[in-house]
Amino acid sequence: MQQVSTLTLLGAFATVTLAGTLPRGVGPEFASHYENALAHEEWRCINHPEIRIPTTYINDGTCHCPDGSDEPGTAACAYLDTASPAQPLPGSSSGTTKTKNALPGFWCENKGHIGGYVPFSYVNDGVCDYDICCDGTEEFGGKAKCENKCASIGKEFRKLAKEKKAKMERAGAKRMQMAKEADALRHQLEEKIAGLRAEVSVLEKKKDELWKKHAEVELEEKNKVVKSGGSSGSAGGKLGVLLGLAKTRVEELRITLGNVMEQRDDLAGKVAELETILSKFKEEYNPNFNDEGVKAAVKAFEDYAAREADAREHIPDSEVLEVLKEDSEVSGVNWAEFEGGEGDDTDILYSFEAYLPAFVRGAIHEKLGQLRVWLIANGMLADNVKEGTESSLLKAARKDAEAAEKDVKSKKKELTKQEDDLGMDYGPGDIFRAARNKCVSVDAGEYTYELCWLGKTMQKSKKGHGSTSMGNYKRIEFHDADDEERLDGRSLGQGRRMVMKYEDGQQCWNGPKRRTDVWLGCAETEEVWRVSESEKCVYKMEVGTPAACEAEGQPNKADGKDEL
Repeated sequence: MQQVSTLTLLGAFATVTLAGTLPRGVGPEFASHYENALAHEEWRCINHPEIRIPTTYINDGTCHCPDGSDEPGTAACAYLDTASPAQPLPGSSSGTTKTKNALPGFWCENKGHIGGYVPFSYVNDGVCDYDICCDGTEEFGGKAKCENKCASIGKEFRKLAKEKKAKMERAGAKRMQMAKEADALRHQLEEKIAGLRAEVSVLEKKKDELWKKHAEVELEEKNKVVKSGGSSGSAGGKLGVLLGLAKTRVEELRITLGNVMEQRDDLAGKVAELETILSKFKEEYNPNFNDEGVKAAVKAFEDYAAREADAREHIPDSEVLEVLKEDSEVSGVNWAEFEGGEGDDTDILYSFEAYLPAFVRGAIHEKLGQLRVWLIANGMLADNVKEGTESSLLKAARKDAEAAEKDVKSKKKELTKQEDDLGMDYGPGDIFRAARNKCVSVDAGEYTYELCWLGKTMQKSKKGHGSTSMGNYKRIEFHDADDEERLDGRSLGQGRRMVMKYEDGQQCWNGPKRRTDVWLGCAETEEVWRVSESEKCVYKMEVGTPAACEAEGQPNKADGKDEL
């Protein structure tokens, strides 16, 4: 047993002292520590240089350093971890320390590919870890024979890396195109908003002018002592009301007469038809046929015909048609003669203005008008204006002002909508303006998941059970991703990533409203990679899009490995 231990120590020592070589498992960034130790034949623990041991202890299968730095090529210190129990540390006040391994793992050089570290627990575990250590150097204890596959694996890796690089270049070009399109759309929107603001300003002025005109007309109407009871130009006072009623009544009678005439013509046609039938019956019936009913019918028709012959003449249709003509200056009643009359006797109260000099007439008229309005407002004078008696001039002024106000509200509503769109979060450089209203989807199990940029995320049943809203777009945030890199590019990788927040979806049964976090990764085409439910009614959607690629000249440092 002692002989075996001696051989082991000699083998380890030979490994360390071999000219120009480093101990097994040492990575290039730690090489200087071991080169210095070999030169002085003394090893100082990396994190605890106060602890010194002979270089023969390196890789001897025993963990001498609290940080495990004396065993870079074995699994002896694999148990070290920040969560592991405290380890003895000679010379410290407490005698113990909680520590972790100073080395990241066992270094595989992987010539022909990319070197990397495997966890110490993988060393001599009997498994060939080709995904990390393609040269098989982590299995030197004889439990497994791992041939060096770095040549073939490296070749395939470089092929896929080249394809990925080409895809990323195409994705970058697409992103530039999207950026140009988004910039153009933003400029169009800004120009539209500027135009709408100018239109609103013009319409506001027009509206104010029209309401001012309406107020002036209304004041003029109130300044009149007597107001007409109907449309503009009608007579004033009770006569005006009576004239309006008479005009309305005549029009109603004219319409009724026209209807009666139509009914008369209809009945006359039916009577003529019956007379023709009975006349023919009278001429063709057989008088020798002894039927008292027939004879009585013929006798009654003969009496009817005799009475009609002696009947008075009917009113000619021309006279009725003359009555039905619309009233005007040449037919019927000329209502204009009675409208716009001399007005009420009280108008004389204001007629004295005509005798005043022109330079004081306007001022006196304005003061009298203001006085009358004040008296009416304070209940000292009755207002003769009645509801429903608005003059045509005032009505037209009001309609024009209301139409202008409606136009202003419509334009303001459109302006607000466009300004909200301009202030909406479209991502860096408004990049997603170029993707708005476009959708991408993926099939997963019994459902199809759909993402509409800046719209909604949906879960659609393949069995026809309807669709479920998983959220509505709200904003864009940035979070750190820590995913394993994939050569096909369908991975978020590591670093800051855009996350589109879709919230306020359909209510979950006995739970919150659904929401979706859409994580974006760089890709040549827009595609949904994966969908998962991270917690109840909270979904994670991983999506590739050119919009998530870095702008030219600003590579993502976290993705440096992908460029190898």
